[in-house]
Amino acid sequence: SLTDINFNIEKMRTVLKMSILFVLITACKAEQKDRKIIKNKADATIYRSFGEKITDEGYISAVDVMTKYTNLKVGDTLNLKFGSSISDLCSKKGCWMKLPAGQGEETIMVNFKDYGFFMPLDAKGKEVIVEGKAFVKETSVDELRHYAEDAGESEEEIAKITEPKRTLSFEASGVLMKK
Repeated sequence: SLTDINFNIEKMRTVLKMSILFVLITACKAEQKDRKIIKNKADATIYRSFGEKITDEGYISAVDVMTKYTNLKVGDTLNLKFGSSISDLCSKKGCWMKLPAGQGEETIMVNFKDYGFFMPLDAKGKEVIVEGKAFVKETSVDELRHYAEDAGESEEEIAKITEPKRTLSFEASGVLMKK
């Protein structure tokens, strides 16, 4: 009968409306769960990564890194991961940076493996974790002057560089920089 058909159509409409409502409610709950996950992730430290992918686990402090350099001679290398803050940076390309080591004025000259990546030019003062090879080298007067020029030193300061220097050096394969 026509009444039975109309009744069944109304039943189907009600079931369809309920199904749509159920899907919408479920989708909203899933979206809220995603928001919670994102919010919790925001509580963690966030890094920008440069070079090879590294983690922030198992690194030593800048103070502790000085003890690692103490026994190194020119030609020795040591695999290390340490954290520090950028005290100086190549102002032209970001192709090197200096990181304080220990409590004194000593710094570690950091270059990047295979000249494969650079740091942002506004990175000075940022906290970083670097992983790679630590070594000591005798840096020539020409190279020291080049670095001073890159750092924006005056002609007078550059002219004062007259002797090679024992340099604490580091070739970073990867860098994490706090955002």
